[in-house]
This record gives sequence, C-alpha cells and structure tokens, in this order.
Amino acid sequence: MLKVENLYKAFGGVVAMNDVSLDFPTGSLTAIIGPNGAGKTTFFNLISGHIRPDRGRVLFDGEDIVGRSSLEIVRKGIGRAFQVASIFPSLTLHESLMAAVISHRRQSTQVLTRFPLQSAEARVEEIMALLGLSAKAAVLSRNLSHGDQKLLDIALALAMEPKVLLLDEPTAGMGPEERWQMIDKVYRLWEAEKMTLIFIEHDMDIVFKIAQTIRVLKYGAVLAEGTPDDIRRNKDVIDAYLGTDHHITESVGED
Repeated sequence: MLKVENLYKAFGGVVAMNDVSLDFPTGSLTAIIGPNGAGKTTFFNLISGHIRPDRGRVLFDGEDIVGRSSLEIVRKGIGRAFQVASIFPSLTLHESLMAAVISHRRQSTQVLTRFPLQSAEARVEEIMALLGLSAKAAVLSRNLSHGDQKLLDIALALAMEPKVLLLDEPTAGMGPEERWQMIDKVYRLWEAEKMTLIFIEHDMDIVFKIAQTIRVLKYGAVLAEGTPDDIRRNKDVIDAYLGTDHHITESVGED
C-alpha cells in the first residue's frame, strides 16, 4: 500500500532523513519510535506532502506521489491526524464532521443546507459511533476535552476515507488512563476500518501492546525494524532508546 525508497531530506547542514527505505503492507499496524530529533515527524511530513524530499520516492498504491500537494495526497487516500489537534473551534463536533465529509465528496454546496445528504449524515454518524463521540455531537469543538479534541482530529481524517492513516502521537498530553482509552479506540478503529495505520508514539507500553511491527529511527536513519519482541531484545535499540531498565522489566514480565 505504501512504500518509501531512499528518502533523503536535509535542512541546511542538518540531515533529517537519511536514505530511508520502508514498506507498509495493506492493513498493517505499525509504530514509528525513536529519540527526540530522530526524524519521525519529518517522515510523516514527507509522506503527506507537507515537505518535499531532496531525493527518493514515496509510492502509494504503486504511484510516486512526491511533488503532489498535501490536498492531492489526502484525496488519493492518505489521511493524517496531528500531534496538536487541528479542528474547527467555532463548529460543533457534528458540524465539523459534516463539513469534512461533504467537502471530501465535492458536495460543498450542501454544507449550508438544512437537509444535508443522507449518505453524508450516515457517514458522520458512523464515524462518531466508531470513536465514541456520538454523545458529544452538539458540543462546540473548542469546548471538548483535550482527549475528545484529539479524537475529533482523527475523526476529521477518517472523513477523508483514507486507505492509510498517519497518527502523530495520538496520546500526547494525556494522563495514563486517558492514554489507554485513546489507544483502545485507535486499535478498534484499525480493526473496523481495515486500513493501513502508522502511528508515532513515545509510550513504549502502548507500542509493545498493539503494534504489529515497530520501526525505530535514529538521526534520520532506520536503526531497527521488527516485531515488538524483536525490538525489545535489540541491543542497539536498548542502548539508543529503550534503556536497560525497560528491557529488564519487559523480560521479567514475559517470564
């Protein structure tokens, strides 16, 4: 579904992405981890068209999308939710989703009508139910809790009907209980929509719990990739990012 080949990006003298090649099979659930400055968000920016690589290719469904605008890439089927939620603060949750669904379907003339298209209404109801937001439909977006704003941001990405969904730190700024509630909804979303889902996350308990595959970046390069068990036991990853204490704790838990 998604494949990157030899991606390279430098900002002045700083190499942010250094010859990265990765592929993401259809329907896979992948975590991107690494220390601060590893290039994780740059990687997402390159895939979603927010910045252009100096060299390399981003192949989506076999087509090189490098040079396409971020809007074109969204319409092709790559959605993204950001670390800081990007929402419409003056609209209710329902209005925000209705506007997004109708806009994606190129039916913008319907946005201000009193009787929106039934198919659009059905999709909005489906998305709200999927993310547990139905009870908040009439709440102004700016009045939602931090966690619900993050869920709305994901919901807006879903309104674009993505085949690939990029989540940039979906649990950022949340307490322990709220983090697990969020990641449970993300996992259920992945199961229900059967999309290719890639997420950046710093909470290793969450990563090891739900990811099928983990890719580790360091200084813009791929340090390691594999299953959670592979990564947990990888000495280079332990030294560069996980730390010995985390490795010991996880190993004891398995015994």
